[in-house]
Amino acid sequence: MSAPLLEARGIVKSFPGVVALRGVSFDVRAGEIHALCGENGAGKSTLIKVLSGVHPFGSYDGDILVDGAPARFLSVADAQKAGVAAIAQELALVPALSVAENVRLGDWPTKSGLVDWVEARRDAREWLERLGLDADLDTPVEKLAAGQRQLVEIAKALRRRARVLILDEPTAALAESEAVRLMDLARTLRAEGIGIVYISHRLDEVFSLADRVTVLRDGATVSTRSASGADRSAVIRDMVGREISDLFPRRAPHPGAVRLRAAGLCARDEGGTRELRDISFEARAGEVLGIGGLMGAGRSELLLHLFGAWGERVGGTLELDGAPFSPASPKEALEAGLSLVAEDRRRQGLVLGQSVGFNLSLSTLDALSRGGLVDAAEEQSLNARDREDLRIKTPSLDSVVGGLSGGNQQKVLIGRARRSAPKVLLLDEPTRGVDVGAKVEIYELVNRMTERGIAVILVSSELPELIGMSDRIVMLREGRSAGEFSRAEATQERLIAAALGQSEGA
Repeated sequence: MSAPLLEARGIVKSFPGVVALRGVSFDVRAGEIHALCGENGAGKSTLIKVLSGVHPFGSYDGDILVDGAPARFLSVADAQKAGVAAIAQELALVPALSVAENVRLGDWPTKSGLVDWVEARRDAREWLERLGLDADLDTPVEKLAAGQRQLVEIAKALRRRARVLILDEPTAALAESEAVRLMDLARTLRAEGIGIVYISHRLDEVFSLADRVTVLRDGATVSTRSASGADRSAVIRDMVGREISDLFPRRAPHPGAVRLRAAGLCARDEGGTRELRDISFEARAGEVLGIGGLMGAGRSELLLHLFGAWGERVGGTLELDGAPFSPASPKEALEAGLSLVAEDRRRQGLVLGQSVGFNLSLSTLDALSRGGLVDAAEEQSLNARDREDLRIKTPSLDSVVGGLSGGNQQKVLIGRARRSAPKVLLLDEPTRGVDVGAKVEIYELVNRMTERGIAVILVSSELPELIGMSDRIVMLREGRSAGEFSRAEATQERLIAAALGQSEGA
């Protein structure tokens, strides 16, 4: 058998106070999709940064080999020259530059000392057509959909002769159709002999795509097995270090009074380009109301409107505990008893440069203040309690929250929302980018909150999660209610039919 395209042997990588990788070994072969799985904080991100030159030679122990020969990447550029390219969740594109400029970024063709734009555009078009992307070459990439931007990044890597592509959570922010398209592309590239390292928390994708699966836990390699013969429960056990018998541990609800009621709710944004129309639902104390629909159906807009952060009310009514409710701002919504965990935790939820404790306390600073000053001792006590209760993995409450794994960042947000003692908790994609172990912990937090009488409204694009954790489900389509389903009625087929505006089985 020929040598792997890329191999890591016994990689050890430490940061101050933390050993991130403990002798990790991993390889990817030509024409293979090798999935890398593990909980947040297992070491996946650190490993791919070593493999792609972000952490240079000399900053770690162990060996990197390309085609069986030792490689010493001192930079990302060195890794790219060797044919290794990483496509991170945060794409390395310049938003204001055009599609063609981004494909050729840092590698401009020249003619008589000037950039040869004719050649640049011809080359960019060739690579984009190869990937099936029909986009205007002059369009700024910031105007493209998420899936299109990802294809631009992949085109940029392939035109630099990448033989190994590292895809980090490539479908996390994509619509279903875009995710299917990207997975089809991964299969095509595999057939062309490219080695792909595929990192995803979505195990359905992993088992659909991968040839082999390697699991990391606590910075160490736990197992590598063929995906075709792998037992999914064994992979999950390797990831979390324990058996998880129920991925969606929703306990039987005891619904109480209606907390939040919408009747014929209509709202629109400032430009009138997006609308919510004739939406009705009831969210009861002690239950989880699921909100589903395709990308663009209005799920996030609905939660943001309920929280006073989006759109102008143009029709219908909203009641909180039987009284008219129309918050003009998030501050008013919080004071009335609503709390939101937004979809984009890094942009809409966390103050990334501040500490874990700072972020936990944000919703209750008024309650913690005495004479205009925050009671530091009480704040520290509450933060320590929440850290323990929520099982937030952090070296310290003083650690910068932006350095935590996605699952632990999400726990900080949920802890902050819970700290405000909400009557209604709005959760928008609460487990996006979160590993299976942290997902179950978040679901248990949801159970505990509904047992305390909180009404939870849960938006999720993952149908198994929506069905598994909701007591009732309202589906949206093009900003309108498209059907309501009890737990017993909710099947993937029925929910998809409602989202598409089709009769069941169409």
